[in-house]
Amino acid sequence: MRVIGIDPGLRNLGWGVIDVSGARLSHVANGICHSDGSVDLAQRLASLHLQLTEVFRAWLPETAAVEHTFVNKDAVATLKLGQARGIALLVPAQFGLVVGEYAPNAVKKTVVGVGHAAKVQIDHMVRLHLPGVKVAGPDAADALAVAICHAHHAQSAGRLEAAVRRAAG
Repeated sequence: MRVIGIDPGLRNLGWGVIDVSGARLSHVANGICHSDGSVDLAQRLASLHLQLTEVFRAWLPETAAVEHTFVNKDAVATLKLGQARGIALLVPAQFGLVVGEYAPNAVKKTVVGVGHAAKVQIDHMVRLHLPGVKVAGPDAADALAVAICHAHHAQSAGRLEAAVRRAAG
């Protein structure tokens, strides 16, 4: 199964693609889609949409996951981040994928073991899960962590489903 994780951001939208085979995870690609802060919001969103669409065309993920955004004190910044998150949800939907959504603390707990891990801890654990990976930056590391979290939850759901089928006879 090929999984893409997306860390939404208006300036830097991180993405990471992994392959999952049983319990084995392997790195495929990662990167960051950037938008130009000197142009208007609509152009920035269009740019992110185009860049993320190209990522999907290049790597052909089979499932996708997006990190929830957190609400901060700046309502305008939160709304803009939400619009970038809309792009992160729209592109996978345009490719016919169901999108998993995870709270930042759930991603951190899955990848690091604690829900309030620092970015440096996330980066370190992503490198342990995906040996030899060259991470494009903190946003890409976060996106790879989202992909790892989604893979873990998908595997857990598959084991539960199999156990229920066995129990039903």
